[in-house]
Parts: sequence; C-alpha cells; structure tokens
Amino acid sequence: MTNGFTADVLICGAGASGLTLAIELARRGVSFRLIEKREGSFRGSRGKGIQPRTQEIFEDLGILDKVVAAGGIYPPVRAYRSDGSHTEKDIGERPDPTPAEPYHIALMIPQFRTEEIMRERLGELGHEVEFGCELVEVEQDADGVMARLAGPHGGQTVRARYLVGADGGRSFVRDALCVGFPGKTLGVRAIVADVELTGLDRDAWHQFNDGDMERMVVICPLAGTDLFQLQAPIPPDGEADLSAEGLARMIGERTGRGDIPVHSVSWASAYAMNARLADRYRVGRLFLVGDAAHIHPPTGGQGLNTSVQDAYNLGWKLAAVLGGGEDFLLDTYEFERRPVAESMLGLASRLLDAQKQGEMRRGREVRQLDIGYPDSPLSRQLAERSGSLRPGDRAPDAPIMGAAGQPSRLFQLFRGTHWTLLVHEGEREMVGPRPGLHVRHIGPQGDVIDAWGHVRDAYELALGEGVLIRPDGYVGAFLMLGAERTAKLERYLGHVGVGPLEEETK
Repeated sequence: MTNGFTADVLICGAGASGLTLAIELARRGVSFRLIEKREGSFRGSRGKGIQPRTQEIFEDLGILDKVVAAGGIYPPVRAYRSDGSHTEKDIGERPDPTPAEPYHIALMIPQFRTEEIMRERLGELGHEVEFGCELVEVEQDADGVMARLAGPHGGQTVRARYLVGADGGRSFVRDALCVGFPGKTLGVRAIVADVELTGLDRDAWHQFNDGDMERMVVICPLAGTDLFQLQAPIPPDGEADLSAEGLARMIGERTGRGDIPVHSVSWASAYAMNARLADRYRVGRLFLVGDAAHIHPPTGGQGLNTSVQDAYNLGWKLAAVLGGGEDFLLDTYEFERRPVAESMLGLASRLLDAQKQGEMRRGREVRQLDIGYPDSPLSRQLAERSGSLRPGDRAPDAPIMGAAGQPSRLFQLFRGTHWTLLVHEGEREMVGPRPGLHVRHIGPQGDVIDAWGHVRDAYELALGEGVLIRPDGYVGAFLMLGAERTAKLERYLGHVGVGPLEEETK
C-alpha cells in the first residue's frame, strides 16, 4: 500500500462476521488483514442454525452447497413426560419453497464447521486468518487508523484506512471507542457443551422438563458430526462442572435415567444470558459488527445470522467508498443494521420467555426473509408504481430462461459483487455500460426470458420500468427509463461509486 498504509481494512476477530467481511473484501480486491487473538479456530457449536436469508447470502458467497453437505435439517423435538412417555413436534414451521423464496427452513450445522468452510473459501480467494495476533491499542485520525498488534513474534504497528471490530461480546474495539453497550441481564445462566454420549437416538432433539428453568436439559444431535449439543440452565452462582462426569451426573439427576453416559467433552461453556445493543456502530473510521455490536439469548437462532448479515451489509459499502463512492454510504451501515439488531433482541427475549413457559415455537419471523431497509437513504422511488414491492425490500428470486434457452434464476444473475439493473422491455441505450453494473433486459427480445411468469409475479414491472438491485440483494430503486429518470439513476449510481466509463465523462 502507498501513503504508509499496510492495508485498506484491518478486521479484528475471525468468527463468522469477520470471515464474512473478509470474503466480501477479498472478492472485491480490497486489501485487508484478518487477525484473531485466539491461537486457533473456534471449536464449539454455539451458533448452529443457518436461517433462509443467510442461506441466500451463502449462495452468493459461494459456500452454500458445502454448508448443506456438511449439515442437515433440524430433527423434531421429542419432549419427555415425567412418566417416561413423550410427544414429538417440529420446533418451527416447515413451509415449501417458492419461486421467490427458494430456501425455506433453517439448516443445522455447528458453528465450528461453518467457520471452517468460510476459511476454506477465504483461502480460495488467496487470504488467511492471522491467528495468535491481538489488537492491543488503536487510535485514529482524519486519514486512517493506527493499530498496535501483539503476536508470537512480538509487537508491530500497522496503519489502515478503516478498522472493523468483529471481536465478540467482550469487544476490545468497542471498549477502545468508549461506545456504550446498554441492555440487561436476563436472569438465566446456562451451559452449552458439545459431547459424545450414548443412550439417545440421533433422530430427535431430546427435551426433558420443558419450561422448568431449574431442571430442564436439552440434548440435540449435531448434524454432520458424531456429537450432541447439550444445553441446560444452571444456578446463577457457583462453579459449573463441565467435565464428562459432571455433565453425565447432571443429565442423570434431571432425567432420572442412568443410561445416558457422557464419554467425552469436545467443548463447553457456562454463560449468563444478556440482551445488549451498542449505542453506535460507527465512530469515524472504526466499525462494530456481530457480537461486538449486539448480544442476545440463543433462542430463535438469530445471532450468527444477524452477525453474518452485518458484515455482508458493511463489506460492499467499504469497498465502494474505497473505490470512489461517497462517505455517507458508511453511515447507512448503522442506519440499516442497528434497527435490525434491536428487533432481533426483542424477538430472542420473547422466545426465551415463551421457552420458560414451555411454549416456544419459531415462526416466519426467525427466517429473516422480511428484513428490509425501506427508510434507508439508499432506498429510492424514482418513479410512481402500483406494485407491492418497494425500495429497501429483499429482492425476490425467480426462475428464468436465458435467451439461449438455458434455465436459470435471478439469484444467479445477482450473484457477485455488482449491482444489477433489470429492465422490462426498455430501450437498451438509456443506461450505458460501466464497471460494477450489470444491465439485463427482460422480455421476448431480451436476454432474460420470464418463461414462467415468476418475475412478473414478484416484481410487477410495467413496460419500460427498471429495478436496481444492490450487491447485497435488496432493492435500491425503481424507475421508468427516460431522459429525466435516467439522469436520476446516473446520480444515484455515482453516489454509491458506480460511475460511467471514463470516455463517457470526457
């Protein structure tokens, strides 16, 4: 790097959010360093649910097939009664996929395996995590960030244009910024452990004493492994015995069964449940993502997913500003993502209350498909329209056919780092070519054929109307092509760093 910069972006923390951000920057050619103070990768299963919206993101990042192959679907919950009998039910709904929503149920895959797949993808892009490297001091000025790192080979000072704290609930970056982290402790202390045990089938999520916050224990087979994840509330004080013997003893006491021995413990943690949200996500050239910005109870399977989506939102904006886009783009990160986390904290807390009553059930709200940014400065209505889809909404998928006759999907057109402009039978010359924008024409004479009418159903585009899709799969704007409207589109694209070719500006 020139001007004394070691990298454009320094990412502190290599969990799911840090890895997502690194992949996003890597595939855009942005220079970065990804550091992690742990000596090695995280080995626990904590965030094991991948919601449908995150599955869409993983498809874009090029890892969904590996995630599906390494995991599985959630088994039914088997709730045991005191007399030894049991009932079975699904923890959530199992809707069928639709053309607009191709992924419809949560996947189960332990967090350590998800992060392993993400590191493999990062390696394909030519980058790796710097383990055993800790951020110990940071300061910023108008032009960049100075960070002092400590590692196995001593200290070093690096300079970057931006720094992102993806360093978890006890974030060093958040503390260094003096950003408040208000919220509350929820009065529940629990353990989570990955164990090898026998005595239980692997075709059910075993639940004992549901709703009893002193005796409840939940044991779930971890898809793609030989392990079970054990979860249980524990007393608020005192040491938790996380050994194989201690966990087996607790299972025996709470279930009344002596035939569920724990043979080994792969990973275990005791923690107090909290719901907290950072006051700010951005301070100058420093940003917070993931658990550094929000922590929550695990009910609902929202945390890892929200963290991944934070980074997915920030990544393209950092790249755009570094490439010439306006700085206001970086302010839209907090504007768009902090309300999502606030809503997620409320949902997770409500589900925890329902779990205490033995009534928890996950509905559509946990799938994160309805998250949108309708009030964002990036959501523009450049033309009056009658359709129900609005700027800021998630862009639906739809089966299509290429002009050459091959079947495809809109998500395959969207996949990558570019913006996409879909035009319904509009004039081809109205929007010129430029880096970072793909223009696709829908119609009998276009390069995209709406062979089954699903684009029509999802987008309701009028003749000559266009829809601009952001790199993260949300609708940026609708417009009717014409000289005046196209000029507004040109200004919009310029703000977000998608300018015309140089020869067009001369």
